Amino acid sequence: MHVLYFHQHFSTPQGSAGTRSYEMAQALIRAGHSVTMVCGSYAQGNTGLSMPFKKGRRRGAVDGIDVIEFALNYGNHMGFVQRLGVFLKFAVGSIGVALREPADVVFATTTPLTAGIPGIFARWLTQKPFVFEVRDLWPELPKAMGVITNPVMLWLMSLLEWASYRSADRLVGLSPGIVEGIAARGVDKSRIAMVPNGCDMDLFSTPEAAWRPDGVQDDQLLAIFTGTHGNANGLESVLNAAAVLKDRGRDDVRIALVGQGREKPKLVADAKERGLDNVLFVDPVPKTKLTGLMAGADLGLQVLRNVPAFYFGTSPNKFFDYISAGLPVLNNYPGWLAGLIGENDCGFAVPPDDPSAFADALIEAAEHRDALRLKGVNARELAQTRFARSELSDDWVQWVTGVAR
Repeated sequence: MHVLYFHQHFSTPQGSAGTRSYEMAQALIRAGHSVTMVCGSYAQGNTGLSMPFKKGRRRGAVDGIDVIEFALNYGNHMGFVQRLGVFLKFAVGSIGVALREPADVVFATTTPLTAGIPGIFARWLTQKPFVFEVRDLWPELPKAMGVITNPVMLWLMSLLEWASYRSADRLVGLSPGIVEGIAARGVDKSRIAMVPNGCDMDLFSTPEAAWRPDGVQDDQLLAIFTGTHGNANGLESVLNAAAVLKDRGRDDVRIALVGQGREKPKLVADAKERGLDNVLFVDPVPKTKLTGLMAGADLGLQVLRNVPAFYFGTSPNKFFDYISAGLPVLNNYPGWLAGLIGENDCGFAVPPDDPSAFADALIEAAEHRDALRLKGVNARELAQTRFARSELSDDWVQWVTGVAR
């Protein structure tokens, strides 16, 4: 069976972006299927292709995947209008691919929401089975964050969401809240499967040599955040906690913010102005090298803005990477991940917008290293027993390919 797979931000493990689509494509190949991956260029990603673009695209084989990459540069530093322009260009270019390329199943994954457009056209004009994967609820999340307030834009996004859900033969949601959100739009739950982000146990079982950023001593607690420095992440909460640590004279904790994003220059300037030398900013690194950083760290930070829509409506890659590496997690908002941490004693769940509680958790981690290591063992156990990518990907493959049987 041939799966035509649309993911605008596709990346191999050689990039610093999430690799869910790469791993799922590999699972399809292991199951005897073939995959054509349609994507764009992404500043933090690496598609595996290096030949020149011809007429705005290039195509080649990457680890058994047939990759079609559009020359549409995208980065987290872009403003909303710039992003929207790139999203629409990718969607329009993808329609032609969806209509021309042979496929037994058309699969599309967000973000952005416009990723569903080629699937809609393929479903209605060529009768190809369409499976739509939802990683975030749009427009609910940008509306809740106040990122998009124009009522016409919100209506258009809501219409596209509805059309994508109704056009899809099957859907995949990455968290409990996402599944409930899809069902709330009138989709029968029998058409929805929850397949959360998973843990790449093999990758983190054999990490690169452990390393720490310059300036971090071996006896200092190292807490790391790995991912986009964007509006949704609310990383000012980390700076506020770091300020509490400074006020308390705690020089035994270092926090490393690893990644890139539109908010990073502001965060760097703010940390400098406040004299927060206990916060380090590290450029993005490939996921393979990231395994070494996680091997050298003591704690992973799962941080988001205090937006109720996030509580059950996200499935962050970084959380699953942390527990794959046996890192306990400090989470700063309620919801299903906070519940997992509490139920499995694999980290700390602190209230949102409470820098003192955040700092208290870091201090407890620094002062009770044996207990922290046990939390790390529990994290690895949770990864292995509940979220191993090898098992989740098998469920995903059966769900996606089953639509064509």
